[in-house]
Amino acid sequence: MSEEREKNRQQRKQKLKKKRTHMSVQESRERIRNFNEVALGYTDKEALEEASRCLKCKKPRCVKGCPVNVQIPEFIQKLLENDINGAKDIILCTNSLPAITGRVCPQENQCQEFCIHPNAISIGNLERFVADYGESGDRNISSELGSKVAVVGSGPSGLTCAAELAILGHKVTVYEALHEYGGVLTYGIPEFRMPKSVVNDEVKSVMALGVTFEKDALIGRTITVDELLEKYNFNAVYVASGAGTPNFLGISGENLNGVFSANEFLTRVNLLKGYMFPDYDTPVTIGEKVAVVGAGNVAMDCARTSLRLGAREVDIIYRRSEGEIPARLEEIIHAKEEGVVIGELTLPLEIIGDNKGNVVGLKCMKMDLGEKDASGRRRPIPIPETEFIFPVDTVIIAIGQRPNQLIAQTTGGLETTKWGTFVHDEETGATTRERIFCGGDVATGAATVILAMEAGRKAAKAIHNMILERDLNQTVLKDLPKEDR
Repeated sequence: MSEEREKNRQQRKQKLKKKRTHMSVQESRERIRNFNEVALGYTDKEALEEASRCLKCKKPRCVKGCPVNVQIPEFIQKLLENDINGAKDIILCTNSLPAITGRVCPQENQCQEFCIHPNAISIGNLERFVADYGESGDRNISSELGSKVAVVGSGPSGLTCAAELAILGHKVTVYEALHEYGGVLTYGIPEFRMPKSVVNDEVKSVMALGVTFEKDALIGRTITVDELLEKYNFNAVYVASGAGTPNFLGISGENLNGVFSANEFLTRVNLLKGYMFPDYDTPVTIGEKVAVVGAGNVAMDCARTSLRLGAREVDIIYRRSEGEIPARLEEIIHAKEEGVVIGELTLPLEIIGDNKGNVVGLKCMKMDLGEKDASGRRRPIPIPETEFIFPVDTVIIAIGQRPNQLIAQTTGGLETTKWGTFVHDEETGATTRERIFCGGDVATGAATVILAMEAGRKAAKAIHNMILERDLNQTVLKDLPKEDR
């Protein structure tokens, strides 16, 4: 027995010494000339080498760090056994979109942050490898219950909720306002980070569960939520319509030619295939000098996309310091490698135009950092008499989004917060209207893909329980004598 313990101790010691297997990427000078995926993925050998570092903890903290509770050690063990299909099946038990989360999920702040290995296992890279190359077996779909659920929006939250409900035996219809499925995955994330083929494959996997999809259906206009419930007889509606309305700076010059919101810019490039001009007739005019206001992942996407469209110089304009940038570290590194300049501690004051209404400059002021505010970051403070003119010919405003108010305005009794998000129960997604649930960005404001998926899973469970309880109550009432009903 002591020999076995010593053997295990030595194996653990060797694993702790192993360095992380980094994923290969396109060389920066080459990738700024194309829209191909930057991260190239693991080879079989690299995936097994990285998986071999897992310590197989008895109480894996990494699972608790995953919003959808993927059984991480279990899928890694299957991978080590060369059972990649088994590994994928384990992931799919709780994560319906692993090829997506493996690419854009901020694992460094979630599962990997809780990994006890001193050099955390690259869980996201392994998840992507399994999703890309594994084949899933037949999902264990329950018998049809005779119930119908409408899902509004085909982004990550809607897709997750639809998949979970279909597996539980409900007939699900997903309504998408745009002409392609995927929501923000399609219109908001560039091809070089999230290939459209990957999104399409994940949508097809949800379709394979029996989910029906309808595009060009703007709920609140084409069909109202009340009509879904009363006219089309859906038992419940899950609203996952995202946060597609851009925020603006509120400074003069935002209506000049050459000013984009991040939503418009990325939608034209991604959804309308502007990156494939002239094969697709959607030109996106970009100047030589571009300023992107904001420093989240969306801002980095805009900056890196601008370079690929031909901009000579791209600057991120951010009022705090580089150390407080909210974007993923990987995105910051890739952006800087490609030539994006981080203009920290800078506040835009005015967008300046010429006599033809075209952008020619951005008036800014330098900032200093004071004490920490409610966000935990140091508050930016303007420095008097530090105004300057930054010559640019394109300005992209990427300072966040909020939900479109169409559904709230056309659905009586559906309460919203001052930020335009739906008032809801965080554990179930239940809104202030019976049988209407919500999740993702429409409930929380712009957040991560994986948190939207977590909301979709929680709501699916709540919707399922609600429908079963209603059916039970109706059965009991039906069996009671009339005088006792």
